Amino acid sequence: MTSKSMLKFVSVERQTPDKRPVAARAQDFDEIYAEWAAQKAEEQASRCSQCGVPFCQVHCPLHNNIPDWLMLTAEGRLREAYEVSSATNTFPEVCGRICPQDRLCEGNCVIEQSGHGTVTIGAVESYITDTAWEQGWVEPVEPPHERAESVGIVGAGPGGLAAAEKLRRRGYQVTVYDRYDRVGGLMIYGIPNFKLEKDIVLRRTEWLEASKVRFELGVEIGRDLTFQDLRDRHDAVLIATGVYKARAMQAPGIGHANIVPAMRFLTASNRKGLGDEVPDFDDGTLDAEGKRVVVVGGGDTAMDCVRTAVRQGAQAVTCLYRRDRANMPGSQREVQNAEEEGVVFRWLSQPEAFHGDGKVTGVKVQKMRLGPADATGRRAPKPVEGDSELIDADLVIMALGFDPEELPTLWNEPELPVTRWGTVRIDHKTKMTAMEGVFAAGDIVRGASLVVWAIRDGRDCADAIHQYLRGLEKTDAEGESAAATPAAAE
Repeated sequence: MTSKSMLKFVSVERQTPDKRPVAARAQDFDEIYAEWAAQKAEEQASRCSQCGVPFCQVHCPLHNNIPDWLMLTAEGRLREAYEVSSATNTFPEVCGRICPQDRLCEGNCVIEQSGHGTVTIGAVESYITDTAWEQGWVEPVEPPHERAESVGIVGAGPGGLAAAEKLRRRGYQVTVYDRYDRVGGLMIYGIPNFKLEKDIVLRRTEWLEASKVRFELGVEIGRDLTFQDLRDRHDAVLIATGVYKARAMQAPGIGHANIVPAMRFLTASNRKGLGDEVPDFDDGTLDAEGKRVVVVGGGDTAMDCVRTAVRQGAQAVTCLYRRDRANMPGSQREVQNAEEEGVVFRWLSQPEAFHGDGKVTGVKVQKMRLGPADATGRRAPKPVEGDSELIDADLVIMALGFDPEELPTLWNEPELPVTRWGTVRIDHKTKMTAMEGVFAAGDIVRGASLVVWAIRDGRDCADAIHQYLRGLEKTDAEGESAAATPAAAE
């Protein structure tokens, strides 16, 4: 049956779900891709070559069993496909929408390398789990038995939630703390609806609550609860805060009032979409409507900003990136979507100064060239002397990436070990810090990265916490046994 269902890449062309017309999608924040019908999903899944060494799986941070659930989809065995997909991924419907598949699974597809066009893995992944929700196959976690030990998790983003789910499957009592008023971290406040609609995140929150994961929201460690209090409450603690401090640049005029960090802009937009009162948006400060918007940066956050500005009704949107298109870190798919929606990209361009009197009126743009490779292996951008120009701007959004907050200072916990970059230092074998019973995972360990890597780290850390608590349990049991033996007492 498998041979008849698969390897159809030679006769079936690659196809992605239809994109909504630009004129329509640029007017709202709805997802831009239509949903697949079952027949189309099965057809596209059948293109998989079922290769002996599945490079798609190798290059997926979660090592998802992609060929297996593609085959099951092609054969119409959707419930089994969902079970295989969800066995390695806490949020397959999220990864299917926001992962840069062109750099990960799809970019390493064997049939893509042979010129037939990759299997549309991300779209099939979303389809499988969306169908599972519709059919009621996504059931709350019910561990075989409850354990007395509790774990406190700081951060309700993808890493913390992935760890919470896996720990609940083993019966641990899990409480997740977050300083925001909603669960989801960047998935709820950072990523716009046109990539990830919020009801997808909210239904996962409800699923975790039904699985008896407890949430304490609006709680800031160091202000509402000390870190020592947290350690006293729980048998183990996981730090999964992510990284939120905007990376800054130095340039004349950088302090103008309408130069804003990307997360401030995106959070305001997402809160507005969720129905919150957002004074900074309502007074026009963070609303791009009618403005000439310049976004500085070339990652996925920059793409989220430019496409959000389009939907808010910006007069013009320009993206400045200091390297060329081939060297930008963001998804090429997102760049293409942004270009279709009218965003102008200025490659090999960097702000030299910001003009204005208290408020930006223009950005002096320095032309760049690519020099020799730097320590990261990427060609370093160098200024082209005497080649600059001024472009008009009413709102500048800085999307240069994120750095860790200074947790030892914020939490008044000087013993918390951090690296010279400010990330939390762990033993990468045990996932534990130098503080007994304190673990860390996700961006706060590896630096700003992808949601899929945060999920991977959270799941790995859950396994490490389980091993640690089992070790304590074994030690306690051995101690009780020894105390009960007269010879040991002597």
